[in-house]
Amino acid sequence: MVIEEEHVHVELAHDPLDAKASMERVGSPKAGAIVLFAGTTRDNFANLAVKQLSYDAYPALALKTLLHIARDVKSKHSLTSISIIHRLGTVPVGEESILIAVSSPHRQAAWKAGEEALELTKEKAEIWKLEEFEGDEESVWRANRDGQMGVRVDKANLNSLKEEGSR
Repeated sequence: MVIEEEHVHVELAHDPLDAKASMERVGSPKAGAIVLFAGTTRDNFANLAVKQLSYDAYPALALKTLLHIARDVKSKHSLTSISIIHRLGTVPVGEESILIAVSSPHRQAAWKAGEEALELTKEKAEIWKLEEFEGDEESVWRANRDGQMGVRVDKANLNSLKEEGSR
């Protein structure tokens, strides 16, 4: 699931993500800087051993949100190009769940834009994650927030949110 415009690429993918391809996508002779953020599944969270993460989304709405974020960040920071790719489905420990690549004539704008795109994606995109832990710990659906326990989302509420977004 991809939306592409001139110098803007947003995507939801089920396959492992390709950091090199993301950097190549935003590369340009006009750019003096390319910044890549790769968010990976770590093996622990809140003193619990993480087995894996699984991501779900309302794809049509999430893609529109990602496109809006990418356009706004590109314009605000005068970027050459931007790409936001989020993985859906199971993401094992050590693999990437999100790649954000930006290019800009100057590094400072690229650094700021990459950070802003990540924070806005986590705050606004209609993407939820299932935290799956080792042992007897219960798996938990949460809003996709950075470094926090996030907001717990019951599976029934997740389905309701997805249905609401399709209206």
